[in-house]
Amino acid sequence: MAEVRWAALATDLAELARDLLAQESVQATLDTIVNSVVRMVDGCDAAGILEVRDGRVHTLATTDNVVVASDRLQDRFREGPCFDAERNKEEVYRIEDLSDSAERWPRYAPEARELGIGSIMGFLLYTREHELGALDMYSSRPGAFTAEFEHVGWVLAAHSAVALSAARYERHLQVALESRRTIGEATGIVMAHSGLSEEAAFAKIVKLSQDHNVKVRDLAERITDLGGLPELG
Repeated sequence: MAEVRWAALATDLAELARDLLAQESVQATLDTIVNSVVRMVDGCDAAGILEVRDGRVHTLATTDNVVVASDRLQDRFREGPCFDAERNKEEVYRIEDLSDSAERWPRYAPEARELGIGSIMGFLLYTREHELGALDMYSSRPGAFTAEFEHVGWVLAAHSAVALSAARYERHLQVALESRRTIGEATGIVMAHSGLSEEAAFAKIVKLSQDHNVKVRDLAERITDLGGLPELG
């Protein structure tokens, strides 16, 4: 049975922390997480990150099509370990042998075994402020994930959650800055065309967005594209 090489793991985690912070997008961060999990966890053949929104499973990142297939089964049947963990906020789960889970997941388990899945382990990705989905690890071999590797998974999940939260926060800031810049440009165009003050021009944009049920940023983009106010039906 594989054993955790803690000294090597510590080195790998240090490198992973640097790699995650160096990623330039949320998707790149997600992809780095799942690829690192397969590399660092012995017996892990594939990994993925999913989230459940409005009762539907959404695959955010994966290393293998078997993860996508598993997520689709869980979405279709509304059952399965990853679906239950994310929906019920189970912080950790470890399914040693999926063949023994047919009673718990009568539709998902048999079809997942047909995909070649033997065991699954997963962790919620969260910080004190945010829930970020679930990190799932798959093996074709039953009993691949021991209690010792559960500890490894916890450490990986903690590193991943912090990095993912930081990446999403940075993205939100970027979007906010881009929106502010676009709205500022649109306000300037309205001022130039109408002779209104900055405050009055911005108020005009806001009123148009409300009257026509269009987001302020979307309206501002249309104004900057056209170089003036669009005709709104």
